Amino acid sequence: MNSWKFHYLLLILLITSFGFVFKGSYADFRKLENKSFKVGEKLTFDVKYGFVTAGVAVMQIPSIKRISGREAYHITFEVNSVPTFDPFYKVRDRYETYLDVEGLFPWRFEQHIREGGYSRDFSAFFDQRRGKAKTSEGSYSIPPYVNDIVSAFYLARTFDYSKLKKGDKFRLQNFYKDKVYDLDVQYIGKERISVTAGTFDCIIVEPLVQEGGLFKSEGSILVWLTDDIIKLPVKVKSKIIIGSIDAELTKYEGLAGKLTSKR
Repeated sequence: MNSWKFHYLLLILLITSFGFVFKGSYADFRKLENKSFKVGEKLTFDVKYGFVTAGVAVMQIPSIKRISGREAYHITFEVNSVPTFDPFYKVRDRYETYLDVEGLFPWRFEQHIREGGYSRDFSAFFDQRRGKAKTSEGSYSIPPYVNDIVSAFYLARTFDYSKLKKGDKFRLQNFYKDKVYDLDVQYIGKERISVTAGTFDCIIVEPLVQEGGLFKSEGSILVWLTDDIIKLPVKVKSKIIIGSIDAELTKYEGLAGKLTSKR
């Protein structure tokens, strides 16, 4: 399997499939209400390639740290292939973001990829006051409150999807490497599904992937989120040319509130 197929499909499925664009000044930071997540949350997923469990993904918020004079959630996301899959394709990926507690926008992003014989290390500091992304590869202009691929997921969990109609679309602005990418997200509907972690009433969204960008893939991507204030990611499904890659929630802890969608 090519490196980008394992790396991007797993990460994008869990993280970057949602979003909204906000306008605002660099000097006066926005304040957004957040009842969806808090420090101590930990989510674990089985990642399957076809019928084979290829890896385990863990998303968590271990602490709040101070960065650029602001309080920020320190969020980590790790994907590791299971020992039985290592001989075929060994994966040890780690991502980190520092998400402003009051405004829910990122200050720093790190990416450390180890996949087969491929490795990549990338970091970016988002100077939200001056509108610049200062990366390990250069400095670039960014719009207000631009996201990285991790912060986008957590921001999207704080929004009210209850008034959406099937076919409604939203747009996310994401920065990666040296560019800002647009990604439309379409609301599909609702469904009750069962995974290892339980049975949940969910909303379904689909990122409409554009050619030539970070989110390029070769098939459709669907994401199930709990239909409540937590908006927990429960399942992700991607159809690709060579099969499918799915992620299912196996356990969770440290939630900010009650999962009223659990049945």
